[in-house]
Amino acid sequence: MKTKFALAAAALAAATFLSGAASAKTFVYCSEGSPEGFDPGMYTAGTTFDASAHPIYSRLMEFKPGTTEAEAGLAESYEVNADGTEYTFKLRPGVKFHTTDFFTPSRELNADDVIFSLERQLKADHPWNQYVAGTSWEYAAGMGFPELIKSIEKVDDLTVKITLNRPEAPFLANLAMPFASIVSKEYADKLEAEGKKEQLNQMPVGTGPFSFVGYQQDAVIRYKKNADYWGGAPKIDDLVFAITTDAAVRYQKLKAGECHLMPFPNAADVESMKSDPALTVMEQEGLNVAYLAYNTTQAPFDKPEVRKALNKAINKEAIVDAVFQGMATPAKNPIPPTMWSYNQSTQDDAYDLDAAKKELEAAGVTGLSMKIWAMPVSRPYMLNARRAAEIMQDDFAKIGVNVEIVSYEWAEYLDRSKAKDRDGAVMLGWTGDNGDPDNFLDTLLGCEAVGGNNRAQWCNEEFNELVKKAKVTSDQAERTKLYEEAQLVFKREAPWATIDHSLSVVPMRKEVSGFVQSPLGDFTFENVDIAE
Repeated sequence: MKTKFALAAAALAAATFLSGAASAKTFVYCSEGSPEGFDPGMYTAGTTFDASAHPIYSRLMEFKPGTTEAEAGLAESYEVNADGTEYTFKLRPGVKFHTTDFFTPSRELNADDVIFSLERQLKADHPWNQYVAGTSWEYAAGMGFPELIKSIEKVDDLTVKITLNRPEAPFLANLAMPFASIVSKEYADKLEAEGKKEQLNQMPVGTGPFSFVGYQQDAVIRYKKNADYWGGAPKIDDLVFAITTDAAVRYQKLKAGECHLMPFPNAADVESMKSDPALTVMEQEGLNVAYLAYNTTQAPFDKPEVRKALNKAINKEAIVDAVFQGMATPAKNPIPPTMWSYNQSTQDDAYDLDAAKKELEAAGVTGLSMKIWAMPVSRPYMLNARRAAEIMQDDFAKIGVNVEIVSYEWAEYLDRSKAKDRDGAVMLGWTGDNGDPDNFLDTLLGCEAVGGNNRAQWCNEEFNELVKKAKVTSDQAERTKLYEEAQLVFKREAPWATIDHSLSVVPMRKEVSGFVQSPLGDFTFENVDIAE
């Protein structure tokens, strides 16, 4: 892929300025990192979804812009049977897949594409289940889709019926999430015949607002407008992701007019951004949490009393002040306070170095050495993981715990941190994908997510039973009670140190219009425009 697009990408990298061709509108997004690939079913990182799922693909359901409300997408309508186990989707007629330099579709979207896109993630014997070495379909597996979905049937070309083994309250919202993006079966068949299956993850084809043009590793991604987009053609002609990992450099590019919009600014820069007449700054409460996940399968972190003692040594207020400068609040629960079912009654492990030291000694732990993993990229829930890790390192030293801070390139960090035998506590976080507590509690902490999104490798049967029961309950009041109880179990067992919930801040050029800030933390550009 890099060879094929090297010349085009190099030329593009030299021309990604706002003063580009007057005949076309080019929108430049200074993104914070590189995607792991372009098939969103295989990944969980927001950076990857922003580069793949949102510009290139569509889903049966979509989130209404600016909300967590799922509405019809590629399915123009749907019906659910009385017991909530059969979903019948009527597909939109006339939806076109992208025509690119590497693929020309001969047909429009149909039921075969939906079945192919989902079944490859569910069936271990599917010919596309392992088309990339080590494929885990982590999201589908972590959410229990292989066990949940009994069958996916083609009723006719434009009708698909999905039958579940049990009711699932957030199922429609789950289908609006990036991992459920619909890919082209015709394109997959072509690649399989040519012996190039891995190309599906490198040169993608979808039905979304923009089609893929090229990618230069760690530098730039280029897309062009899909004039046939079923949701209405975008107003901009070309979309460019200028990959810029340093937040300070992103800000300089924004000020210089080399990009129109950037994510995750340094907290120290926000006030100057607000005072710049050339910029607009959007803010809203983030649907997120940052955490430090212990490996609960390894001694001494397999003991709740040890984990809770360590939690008492972490000065979360100092982290919030140093990293966010007031644009975040310390976290006590694994879900954000803006989410329904948040348990106000839980008691946090208060910062108390003396108590932390005594409790470690009572647990028989002395001379402890450990690793803290710090993310190499800015995320909405943790703008500077290295700084946060340094504060924890200093705190732990005060109770006799020696900390080594480690990190890896982002894709490697995400992959290595899943390992069940991982050495060290991992700093990560989460921005909600669908506005449902299940997307935090089961996705990140359920037993089925061990070895995947459950970085604590924590399987607690009491907690798991509560969240599974909530998932099959349709009454929100009853679900709330179950989730509140699950949060109490979480707090008692402490598989994480909960760190913070942050504000989401998005700076952009004044000439940008139509950008809608997402409570889910997505960056999508199908509705943006640039003033002439």
